Amino acid sequence: MLVHLKELVQAAAQADYAIPAFNVFGYEDAIAVVRAAEAAAAPVILATNLPAVKHMPFRIIAPLLRQVAIDAKVPVVLHLDHGKDYDYVAAAIEHGYTSVMFDGSQLPFEDNVRQTRAIVELAARHGISTEAEIGSVGYSDPSLGLKHEYSDPEEARRFAEETGVDAVAVSIGTVHRMEVQGASIDFDLLAQIEARVKTPLVLHGSTGVADADLRRLAASRIAKVNIGTALRMAFGKTLRAEMEAQPQQFDRIQLFQRPMEAVQQAALHKFHILGLGRNEA
Repeated sequence: MLVHLKELVQAAAQADYAIPAFNVFGYEDAIAVVRAAEAAAAPVILATNLPAVKHMPFRIIAPLLRQVAIDAKVPVVLHLDHGKDYDYVAAAIEHGYTSVMFDGSQLPFEDNVRQTRAIVELAARHGISTEAEIGSVGYSDPSLGLKHEYSDPEEARRFAEETGVDAVAVSIGTVHRMEVQGASIDFDLLAQIEARVKTPLVLHGSTGVADADLRRLAASRIAKVNIGTALRMAFGKTLRAEMEAQPQQFDRIQLFQRPMEAVQQAALHKFHILGLGRNEA
C-alpha cells in the first residue's frame, strides 16, 4: 500500500527499529525490495536519486514505482532522494511521490533554511512529507568536490525548528557509496543531536556502517536509514556471475532472476539488522 513518510518515521523514532530507504533504479530492484519487506512484514521506502531519474524520467519511473507500492502487502513510501532544487522537487510531487528530500547541505546555513522552508510549504499544500539535511554527508569519490561536514547539534535544532521538516538527515560519520563497512560513527555527537532535535532523524550512506553499529543506531532516534550501494553490489556481482556461467544466455529476464534474488536477500538482511522481522543482530 502506498503511504506517506511522516507517520512512519514518527513511530520509528520512538521505537527500537529504523525503516530502510532503498535506492532503486527500476522494476527489478524495486520488486525485490518489496518482496523483502513483505517477508519481514515491515514498512519500506523506495527511493530514487538523481542518476535513477536521469536514466528513467519522473513521468516513467513514478507510475511504475507507485504501482509496485500500491500492490504491496506492506506500507511503501515513494521517496525522492537528494532533490537538487525547487523545480526538481516540485516535479516529483507532481508525478506522485509521497515524500521528498531537498538537499541544501552544500549551501550556507541561512540559504539551506530558506530553500528548505519553501519546499516544506510546497509539499504541505499537497500533503507530502519532507526531509532535508543539515551538515553534509560526503561521498567516497573526492572528484565530486562535495564537502563533508559533521552536523552541529545546535544548528540541527535551529534547522528543524525553522524549516518544519518531517525528518532531518544528519552527518555523524557516514559517507555515501562506501563499498566496505568502514564508517566510524560518532555516537556522542548523535546523543547531543538527539537531546536537542525532536524531529525524527535520518542516516545517509548506511552501506558503510557495520551491522552492530547499524543495530545500535536503529535503537536511537534515527528513524530512516538510506541504503543504496549494498543493493547495487548484490545485483551487479550476481549478474556478472550469471553472465560468466551462461555465456550463451541472452534473455535478460533469465539473467536477472538470481540478481533479483540476491537483492531481496541483501534487503532482508538489512531489515533484520534494523530491528524489523527476525532479529539477526
